[in-house]
Amino acid sequence: MLFTYFHLAADRELTEAVCRSGVTALAYETIEVNSRLPLLEPMSEIAGRMSMLVGVAGVLPGRVMVLVGGVAGVNAARMATGLNADVTILEVDVERMRFLDITLHTAHTLYSSEAHILEQLPRVDLLIGAVLVPGAKAPKLISHDMLRCMRPGSVLVDIAIDQGGYAETSRPTNHHDPVFVEESVTHYCVANMPAAYSRTVTQALTNVTHRYVEMLANHGLAGACALALELVGGHQHPQRPTDLPSRWPSAWPRVSGAQAVNRARLKVAQAS
Repeated sequence: MLFTYFHLAADRELTEAVCRSGVTALAYETIEVNSRLPLLEPMSEIAGRMSMLVGVAGVLPGRVMVLVGGVAGVNAARMATGLNADVTILEVDVERMRFLDITLHTAHTLYSSEAHILEQLPRVDLLIGAVLVPGAKAPKLISHDMLRCMRPGSVLVDIAIDQGGYAETSRPTNHHDPVFVEESVTHYCVANMPAAYSRTVTQALTNVTHRYVEMLANHGLAGACALALELVGGHQHPQRPTDLPSRWPSAWPRVSGAQAVNRARLKVAQAS
């Protein structure tokens, strides 16, 4: 069993290797609890903060545009506003925009559309993309032609590069050779950005994963799924039965949710 980050949507070779291996794969990034991705959030927080780490006294505030106000986007915006940058966050969720207006008083919110992105691109010094579609490739919000609208010397940070990236010109880089220039725009597309802060990342990730690791070690996959139903969403095995209920392990009859949980917990208790 492998319990880790996979990001299979952006890597066909890795996906095929997992299929051939027959391993039982549980992906951190697709485990969902109440519409949240708790095992991905710590990494998104760190990546968001890493995207805005410089500021110089005596220089006019930079203009920063953040695509999507999720966990990474909010942390990037907080860092940027803390450096007195002129920050605009593009988002499609109206309720989320209201939340951002309340919590980030000096940042601006704008409904995300191609027209609004094109309107803002010639003005920005730094473009940060934190787009996430759980379990799928990131949508390409910035085309090659759109990139040409940015000023020479401006910077594009692609936090979504692990899921394929949000710009057509993005390609994965690493911490040893982190940037490249395309259309006079500097791209920072480091895969696994938080690895630069290994100690902090290890502590943050351990805090949110250790309970699941203990469940899997003590009760196996089926028992752990009974105790933490969100683990079913993390199951990446290609040979998973097609009739597997969306939230219930396949070994148990399709009964009501409460009955299934009670029966599963009883089985776990008997086994231990």
